[in-house]
Amino acid sequence: MSDTVTEGQTEKPTPEAEGDEVEASRAPLIDHLVELRSRLIKALISFIIMFFLSFLLAKQIYNILVWPYVFAAGSGADVRLIYTAPLEYLFTQIKIAVFGAAFLSFPVVATQIYKFVAPGLYKNERQAFLPYLVATPLFFILGAAVVYFIAMPVVMNFSLGQQQAGGDGVAAIQLLPKVSEYLSLIMTLIFAFGLCFQLPVLLTLLARAGLVDSAFLKSKRRYAIVGVFVVAAVLTPPDIISQTSLALPTLLLYELSIFSVRMVEKKRAEAEAARAAT
Repeated sequence: MSDTVTEGQTEKPTPEAEGDEVEASRAPLIDHLVELRSRLIKALISFIIMFFLSFLLAKQIYNILVWPYVFAAGSGADVRLIYTAPLEYLFTQIKIAVFGAAFLSFPVVATQIYKFVAPGLYKNERQAFLPYLVATPLFFILGAAVVYFIAMPVVMNFSLGQQQAGGDGVAAIQLLPKVSEYLSLIMTLIFAFGLCFQLPVLLTLLARAGLVDSAFLKSKRRYAIVGVFVVAAVLTPPDIISQTSLALPTLLLYELSIFSVRMVEKKRAEAEAARAAT
């Protein structure tokens, strides 16, 4: 009986050959999963270390966060915050530790993400990805700074202005914020501003991907204005001061995004002209 295979027929792979193919495809996947586990463990360890460090310094961090309230009250004012449950201040410190750990461990977490993704990228893609990896925390810090130095003092100054002095037949109304509610307010604003300040990064990435251009962003400016105020109303507490404090800088960032997208388009045109010339 001939061992040759007739034309048009395919030789059926042996069980040993099928097993080799499965193992060959499985090995890279296992390697990726092992590397992913290693990256996640390193990111988790950095978060845990920063959590305990932030918890040890929670009272000092809270005093820093209270500065906008102290500044709005003015020098020499008797600024007080209260807690009305026995463990409220403890849980507030735990929230501060989580907040601080997420913020302080971000460089390590972002580095681990980049090291996991980078081997699968081309050299030019890695070079394009790095600036956005750096710009993301910088814009978040910029948003947090706007909250700390501008938005929060304005909100607290407005709140202090609602107080009422007592007198004959008039009840005294005094602002005595709870430690947990004050922390929730400033954290909400920091996250809202930090996320909205990612707008230039997001739109520039979309421009590099060819999904948007500067002409499109200009034509949709009126819709962007409405959208920004809607987002500000959702992300911030239900008061016009917080919403306006978030919406106005975000609109300025939208205009900055148009400029950034135009620069991306210019660089792309120059690269295409250089390739055409060669």
